[in-house]
Formats: sequence, structure tokens, C-alpha cells
Amino acid sequence: MTEQNFVLKTKNLIDSLKGICSDYGLGNSGDEFKIITQVFLYKFMNDKFGYEVKQLDKKLGNSEKWEEEIKKYSKDDYEFLLKKMSPDSARLYPDHFISTLYNKQNNEEFAKLFSDTLRDISKINNDVFSVKTEEGNKIQLFYGVDEYLRNFSEKQKDNFSKALINQLVDVSFEDIFEQKFDFFSTIFEYLIKDYNKDGGGVYAEYYTPHAIAKIMASILVDKPVSNVTVYDPSAGSGTLLMSVAHAIGEDKCTIYSQDISDKSSNLLRLNLILNNLVHSIHNIIQGNTIKDPYHKDGADLMKFDFIVSNPPFKLDFSKWRDDIDTKENSNRFFAGIPKIPNKKMESMSIYLLFIQHIIYSLSKKGRAAIVVPTGFVTAQSGIEKDIREKLISEKMLKGVVSMPPNIFATTGTNVSVVFIDKTNNDDKVVLMDASKLGRKIKIDGKNEKTVLSNEEQELIIKTFNNKEQKDNFSVVVSYDDIKNKNYSFSAGQYFDVKIEYIDITNDEFDKKIKVFKDNLKDCFKESKELEENILQNLTRLKYE
Repeated sequence: MTEQNFVLKTKNLIDSLKGICSDYGLGNSGDEFKIITQVFLYKFMNDKFGYEVKQLDKKLGNSEKWEEEIKKYSKDDYEFLLKKMSPDSARLYPDHFISTLYNKQNNEEFAKLFSDTLRDISKINNDVFSVKTEEGNKIQLFYGVDEYLRNFSEKQKDNFSKALINQLVDVSFEDIFEQKFDFFSTIFEYLIKDYNKDGGGVYAEYYTPHAIAKIMASILVDKPVSNVTVYDPSAGSGTLLMSVAHAIGEDKCTIYSQDISDKSSNLLRLNLILNNLVHSIHNIIQGNTIKDPYHKDGADLMKFDFIVSNPPFKLDFSKWRDDIDTKENSNRFFAGIPKIPNKKMESMSIYLLFIQHIIYSLSKKGRAAIVVPTGFVTAQSGIEKDIREKLISEKMLKGVVSMPPNIFATTGTNVSVVFIDKTNNDDKVVLMDASKLGRKIKIDGKNEKTVLSNEEQELIIKTFNNKEQKDNFSVVVSYDDIKNKNYSFSAGQYFDVKIEYIDITNDEFDKKIKVFKDNLKDCFKESKELEENILQNLTRLKYE
């Protein structure tokens, strides 16, 4: 079966699960999101377990019903089999299998059985799959479906749980693991598309467009590396982290993140599991990066080799603003902390804190890519300019790409991507204006979004990585050039102004001048007539 067919079947499974939730009045709710992601992950883990044990025991692989064959194992043999499994795989027992629940769906209190099964899986695998809070508490993998069915009757709970289980038995992921199809990035995007939109809530969980994620990863990782760390201080669902991890190789990097949202942390955990990055789950922290950064190396903050971020741009952090304005944070926030405005406190530029935090968190050879509002690249004063001065004075700026407007569907903010490289010592900085690329499409029938084609994405990547200069598109400048332009990172300010000259004969010149004169005479005539009409109209006016 082709990858395309697997994608289609998996999307149909997701749609079916969402349809069940909708039929029971849970459509487009927060509870639906929690149910769908839990059930999908349970299915994934079940099938991955089946695939692995079949590889370890040929008898299971040759059996038509491996679930029944594995039940014949002695307790010791079963535990020995579990020990041989990959540490990234969930440990399951026969009572946990989807097939077992399917065969018990007519039992009394099936909803309770289903949910207890999920909670038991979570408990057994807590050491591997739990996400931590900044206080050190563990956020378990599953909470059970019945947690979100409190207003249902027992019969409704049972019927709802039966409907979910019946959907899970019709699709198998095992062939996907066999054929090494790398389609889970696509599936993850589809799975969360209704639950992770860039808008709403105090802490808006922005979903970074795939095109931007690809561009950022391809520029950051322009040569093979291994045994490196990758960090996102405002990770969201992890789109940027996954892109960089894929570019490096999942087995060649370790992921670190922090995000204040519990929803984002759970989505990121799911993303890591689907993308073979389970070994990094313990580094996923739910908490406030700016106020209480978690990842440390002794008393100081941990330094990372690669950092990516699409931080929140505006946020009211007035309640804890003074808590971070301390001597201990003076080096981290070297350019300063935005003051509390008298009005519109929700407009406080929290992204400026994230930029400074990222710069401070880079290793000696560290690289970073940060999404910023385009206004940052040209601000004439303030914290913005101080940050830019540091990037130039310490020769860390690798380049800037200004993106097309509406690259994010529901925000009108124009964005640029700032690339930092602490080893960029060749005095060459690439500034690119990609604002004219892309085509506009309608999203949900109302919002407009700009979409970059694959060819346009490759144009940006290759032009940047090759440090090419293209008319009205990209320019390669020195650090002194930028200093002399008041530290502007806008490509347009460095483009050459070209005046085109056309050779013409005397006769052609005389003809053009005559045309200009005739046009002017006509304009003067019309102007005279207009003046006379106005005067005549004014004389007719009478006081009443």
C-alpha cells in the first residue's frame, strides 16, 4: 500500500473519530480535542507494540492473530520480551490491546473499562512518556475518556466508547512502520488543525506554517551535524522543532522545550511520539520560560546548539514584569525589559524578551532562527535597536528574510525571520525581501493567507545559503554596511537604485516633447474652463 493510501486511511480515521464526538454533542470542544488525541495515540502505541513484538518473535510474526498467540507466553517470557523492546515503545499487556477491548465491548460498564485501560497504560509507562511542569510535577499520558463525559448517562458513555473502539480496529499502522513511511508530520498537522489555530486565548498557540518551518530548518541546518541540542522556548505544538530534528536526524539530536500552555505541551508530546523522538519527552516542560526558565546547567541557563522560535509577539505580562527586572537577569535581558504602559497592556512586546533569552541561551557555536514582527528590523530606537546593535557588534547576524504579508492566516502582522550564527565571521550578511512572493488564498471562506510554492521556498533557501545577490530580492552586506544604515535589517534599504537610459534620435525626442506640450495645453484648457465654472456658480449663490 502506498504512503498516499495510508495518509488517506488515517485521515478518514481521524474524521470518523471527530464525527463520533460530533454525534454526541462534543464537536469542536476542548473535550473533543482531549479525546481525539488520546484515542489516536492509543491506536498508534497499540500498533507499534504489535509491530515490534512480531520482529522479536517470528512465531508472533507468522501468526494471523498475534494478540492471541502472545497470551500463551508465561509471565517470565512476556517480561523478557518487553525488556528486548525499544525503550521508545510503550509497554502493553494483553488486557491493554485494542482487540481485547473490542471483544469486551458488550460488557457492563464498558466505558469504565476503556478508560481504566488507558489510565493503566499511562501508569505503567509514566517514566518514559510523562511531561513535567516547571515545579517538577508529571503530566501523565492518558486520563481516560470518561473524564470528559461527566454529563452523559452510563448508557451514553458505553455507546460512545464502543463507537470509538469500533473505529480503531479497521485501520492498521503496522505496515507504515515496516515501510518506513515518514508521513506523521502530515498526519499530526491534520489531527490538530481544528485545535491549534493562531488566535484566541491569552496565550495564543500559534501554528507556524509549514513553509516557514521548512525554510528556517533548511537555513539553520545547511551541513551535517550530530550529537547536538535543539531548543524552542515557546514551542507550541512543536512544528519548528520537528522540522529541525528531521533536518538533523532524529537520532542525532536531543530536543528541549518549554511552553506555558498545558495544551501545547500535550500536543508536543504527541508530536515527539509520532516522530521517533520519545527520548526527548523528559525535556518537554510546561511553564513560563521568561519568568522561570527550567533548563539549566548548574546555576546558569543551559546553552543550546540550535534554537528555533515563533514567540508570542504581544502579551500583558505586567503582573510579573517587575519579578524579572532583577540584577540576576541583567545579562539575559541585556537590552532591557519593556515598561508597563498606562493603557493597552495587552500590547506589551513580550517577543523582545524571547529574543534576548534566545541570544543568551546559545552555545559558543550556536545558531538560531526567530520569527519576529517586521517592525523589529527597522525600529529607530529602543530595545529593538539595542538588540540589533548587539547582533552586529558581536558579529552574530547571519541574515534576515522578510516574509510575504498574511503568511499567517488570521493575523495581519507582517513577519520576518532573523537568523543568528555565532560563527558567522566572514562579514557577510544576507538580507532578503521575499514579500512579493506567494499567492493569496481564502481560508475558511473569510481569512486570506499567502502560500509559498515549493519552488519559491527553494528559491529563498538556496539564495540565502549560497549568499547570492539578486536584484530587488536579496543583498549581501557587511557588518559595517549595516552599522552605517543605523543597524537596519531591511533588505530594501540596501538595494541599488537603478536608472535606465534609452538611446533615442533627435526626431524621436522632438516628437515626445510635442506630445507632452499638447497634453499640458489640454490640461491647462480644462483647468481654465473649470475655474470659470466655479466663479459663475459662486456668483449665483444668494443668502436666504
